[in-house]
Amino acid sequence: MLVVVRKLPFEFSITGNIPENLISGLRKEYGDANVKVERDDVVNAMEMDWFKEIAGEDTPGKNLRFYRKLVGMTQKELAEKIGTTKQHVSDMENERKPISKNTAKELAKIFDVSPARFI
Repeated sequence: MLVVVRKLPFEFSITGNIPENLISGLRKEYGDANVKVERDDVVNAMEMDWFKEIAGEDTPGKNLRFYRKLVGMTQKELAEKIGTTKQHVSDMENERKPISKNTAKELAKIFDVSPARFI
């Protein structure tokens, strides 16, 4: 992580694992507009191995798995959110069961995407 503070006539930067309370203190002291935080721990999902595994063919089940993993949710957690079982989520992800329109709408709300991604 890199934090850069700009306040005329000076500029300084801090690198490393910077505690949030320090960043908050810098923002309070110098203002949000003068403190820039660059995180190097953010990873592009498309570069991750699990994405490359499922990226070959775009199917509703593969999209479901992609969005679930993107937000770090387990099949069990998703099942609880949509009122079904872990096995049913697994079956949808592996194309053994279709995703209904109602379920697609629920998934769209959870992942903030179009329901068409799951139909």
